Amino acid sequence: MSGAVEFRVVKIHKPEDVNMVLGQSHFIKTVEDISEAVVEGVPGARFGLAFCEASGDCLIRLDGNDTDLVALARDNAWVIGAGHTFILFLRDCYPINVLNAIKQVPEVCTIFCATANAAEVIVAESAQGRGIMGVIDGEKPRGVEDSAGVTGRKEFLRKLGYKRG
Repeated sequence: MSGAVEFRVVKIHKPEDVNMVLGQSHFIKTVEDISEAVVEGVPGARFGLAFCEASGDCLIRLDGNDTDLVALARDNAWVIGAGHTFILFLRDCYPINVLNAIKQVPEVCTIFCATANAAEVIVAESAQGRGIMGVIDGEKPRGVEDSAGVTGRKEFLRKLGYKRG
């Protein structure tokens, strides 16, 4: 084994009202295909997308319909700096509304997280480049759901329209 690996924690910076999807893909076509998945899934969604190329020009490729979210995606992608990763920020749309469509994009290999929570990305760096090892999404559990928690969860899902009855 040659070379050393350094690990670091990269905090995702985003407003509280913004959701994100972080994943790994394998081709430049990802940018247009994920954008199409969002627009077709939720036509009114505002989004910003950044994709880190891992070969050729090794550029951060951008798309979206909200300049602030595109800039947010660009800045977070730059700090993460891991090849073939994408980060998508969403407003007026939840990841649940587009996640299956994104998973069906032929280039998408992995979804690391889809969240509105505070998140950190565990990045490994070698002489060759960077890769995502995992994600810390939100906080650790504080307890176990009781019957009142079950009732509250069910009411919440019905209020949002995700469950009926």
